[in-house]
Amino acid sequence: MTGREDHKENDLFFTCSLIDYIARKTKNKRSAIVNALGRTSIAKIYDLADIYHSDNIDRVSDDFIESSGITEGTFDNVSAAKYSVPSHWDIGKVYKRLILGIAKEKDMDVIDALLAAYNSFVSDKIEDFNSSFYYDAPQNILNAYLDGKIE
Repeated sequence: MTGREDHKENDLFFTCSLIDYIARKTKNKRSAIVNALGRTSIAKIYDLADIYHSDNIDRVSDDFIESSGITEGTFDNVSAAKYSVPSHWDIGKVYKRLILGIAKEKDMDVIDALLAAYNSFVSDKIEDFNSSFYYDAPQNILNAYLDGKIE
């Protein structure tokens, strides 16, 4: 471990932040981006995150948008936000924590946990920047996922 957190956790943080960046840039739900990228591209981003992180995020996102055939959507949670909008880095951290929790609790591979997290009802709640869910305690977000409901 170099720095404040595990190297692979930081790679997951970048992967999730890039997914959010692409979603905002193309006005798509995060689940649509994850499904368009597919497991192979997501695993590539995760494996090479330390290299991609050194590059311009616009160029990296454009490469994956083009190679995955991601088109412009109509989902714009940034414009719909009534309050301060969290950055793609902020949301990347929320997903990183959720994914690590899912992987641990369900004994899953990180990429499988990522796919599960983004394709769950919790992802819709995190994307709603007019709610307080995305900045709830990480354990509460994980519990909502595991319980299948928000309390």
